[in-house]
Amino acid sequence: MLKDDCFYFGKVIKTHGIKGEISIRIDSDNPQDYREIEFILLEINNKLIPFFIELLKINTNKAYVALQDIKTVEKAIDLVGYEIYLPLTQLPKLTGNKFYYHEVPGFKVIDKHYGLLGTIDRVLEYPNQAVFQVIYKGKEVLIPIQDEVILKLNRKTKTFDIDAPDGLIDLYLNS
Repeated sequence: MLKDDCFYFGKVIKTHGIKGEISIRIDSDNPQDYREIEFILLEINNKLIPFFIELLKINTNKAYVALQDIKTVEKAIDLVGYEIYLPLTQLPKLTGNKFYYHEVPGFKVIDKHYGLLGTIDRVLEYPNQAVFQVIYKGKEVLIPIQDEVILKLNRKTKTFDIDAPDGLIDLYLNS
C-alpha cells in the first residue's frame, strides 16, 4: 500500500504491559470512530508494514493495542516511535462543511463578492492557520480555513462558497 493512499493515524508512544502490547497516540478528533479497525500500518524504513490487531482499547486519544505476532516486550519496544497510518477508506464520512484536507484540491472557490476565484491547488498548513491556495488572476491567494469564511461546501459540484475577509483578495491582487 502506498502512503498516498493512506492518512496519518498516530504514533506508537510506548509499550504497555508485559505481553507485548503497545500504547498509541491517535491523531483524531473522534478516536472512537476507529474502535473497529482490524489492522494498522507502521512506517518502517519508508515502507508501510501491516500489523493485525487482536485487541484494541481506546481511551480518549490514546489506545492500548495487542498485535498479532508481537507477544514480548522486546518485540514491542522495537515498534516505539513509529508512525501509524490507515487506508483513506477507513476515514469516517464527513457531512456539512466538514472536510479532509486531502479531498479538496481541485474544488472551486466562489467568493460572495468576487465570484469564482479559481480552484484549490492545495491546502497549506501553517502553525496557526491552514489555508486554501488558489490562483486568481495570476496571483496566489491564500484563503483562511475558518468557519466564518466558509459559507457552504458542496461535494456534488466540488465547490466552496466563501466570504473572504474584507480586503484580503485586494491585498493579493495589489501586491
